[in-house]
Amino acid sequence: YNCNIRDQVRRTYLQRGPFQPKGHNFKFEKFRNQQRRFKTQSEYETRLNIVVDCIRFPLNQGLAFRGHDESDGSSNRGNFLELLHFLADHNEDIHAVTFKNTPLNLQMTSTKIQKDIVSCVATETTNVIIREMDGALFYVLINESPDISTKEQMAIVLRYVDKNGYVVERFVGIEHVSSTKAASLKESLDNMFSRFGLSLSMLRGQGYDGASNLQGEFNGLKMLILEENESAYNVHCFAHQLQLALISVAKKHEDVNSLFNLVSMLVNVVGVSAKRCDILHKIHALAVIEALGKGELSSGQGLNQEITLKRPADTRWSSHYGTLMSIISMFPFVVNVLEIIEVEGNYEQKFHAKMLLKLMQSFDFVFCLFLMKNILGYANELSQALQKKDQDILNAKLRDSGWDSLFGQVSTFCSKHDIDVLAMGDLFLIPGRSRRKAREITNLHRYQVELFYAVLDMQLQELNNRFNESNTELLICLAYLCPNDLFAAFDKEKLLRLAEFYPKDFSAIDLIALEMQLDVYITNLRSSAEFSELKGICELVRTIVKTKKDKVYPLVY
Repeated sequence: YNCNIRDQVRRTYLQRGPFQPKGHNFKFEKFRNQQRRFKTQSEYETRLNIVVDCIRFPLNQGLAFRGHDESDGSSNRGNFLELLHFLADHNEDIHAVTFKNTPLNLQMTSTKIQKDIVSCVATETTNVIIREMDGALFYVLINESPDISTKEQMAIVLRYVDKNGYVVERFVGIEHVSSTKAASLKESLDNMFSRFGLSLSMLRGQGYDGASNLQGEFNGLKMLILEENESAYNVHCFAHQLQLALISVAKKHEDVNSLFNLVSMLVNVVGVSAKRCDILHKIHALAVIEALGKGELSSGQGLNQEITLKRPADTRWSSHYGTLMSIISMFPFVVNVLEIIEVEGNYEQKFHAKMLLKLMQSFDFVFCLFLMKNILGYANELSQALQKKDQDILNAKLRDSGWDSLFGQVSTFCSKHDIDVLAMGDLFLIPGRSRRKAREITNLHRYQVELFYAVLDMQLQELNNRFNESNTELLICLAYLCPNDLFAAFDKEKLLRLAEFYPKDFSAIDLIALEMQLDVYITNLRSSAEFSELKGICELVRTIVKTKKDKVYPLVY
């Protein structure tokens, strides 16, 4: 600057204070063995934004961040670095502020920085969830499991109704627990609620995975929560409860356990290779063609499709039912495949095929097969109905009158496939044991009392243990809100009983007001076109909010 105006320039700079000119590229200077210069704010923002976006993508997709080899010469450096490289290669602005164009201490690609940003993302996401809840009543779902380092972790999910009437479930975090004892789990849950600003008094339900340390009636986490909040009812997934009961029966009863072990072995032997599956499909196709030619089957779209043996899975209890049904429908074709393996297989395959043929073509196997098929079939209907009161159908239909039907199905199946039907009046003989050492019981006692009744009693006992009277009545009362067929299930007395389950939410005065409000509510909604074709309570809640009737009938809502 001119010497005559330098004082004026100095005063101007002092008045403005410290600042960095925008758009000015400073020269690199050597600083501690590194080239350093002041960066413009836009460069920092670009680099930070692209790193955050590259972290958000694998988080959203549930992908791993790290690669097995993240060195410069690696062909795959992991999802995070590969995505960052891809964007840099296709965008000049990103390329200019990443990797080699950035000092080593500002690349933002280290694992520590990744973890810091992920932690920030988790915190911000959780804050959004808590704001979305906006003080609403909620339900907590909890599961605990050791991680890969064998540390016990407790995963927590919150279920609530948002301001638009949608039932949403949000995963809010994983909490490390020192042990799986109920007191330790309760302490960890309290700590998480405290961090999120949640109150246990707003909890209206709790659900777990069925583990004994979570489901104990006296010392489990459930009871500890109920001691503080009597309205936090434990109502678990019905399909999961039935699955737990069925697996428990399979483990406790020797014959049922043997059946599922044999079924698993059968699926492994017949469906283990593509060649055997092709043989099974070919035999089935020929049988279908022959039956169509004789007029025994109808043709049409979706009929007589290719089927195969389904593999059972304990985590998906209904898969056991599908497996048993496929064995029954494909029984002769499975037998044919086993006969082929018995002739053409190696020594070990021949042994397994011969053993399976002998066991499959026995009255005992067919009886257990149809017994469990019928039980699982009823359970399948129950899980769809989601009403505990209908579970009495197991006792009413199966125990009292189900024997004759079951025995008729077994006898018909055995006759069709040339399997000897045992005379129920004869003495029951265990294969390989002499008559002198045999127990003096008839086949009828063996199959009706020791197998049929025993399995049913174990099944019912498991269901009764897992479905107590309070949560059962709660769900039955809740079903009377269902809007199907213009609220055909509506029952005012049952809904008033439902409100009584929540004394903290409905006072004595509220119950009187609710009774009057329900009368107006049902008359109004039955005459409204918006509510005429609703299916399910979730649709009902959304429509109530959409039509602003939650303001008109706040107690019902």
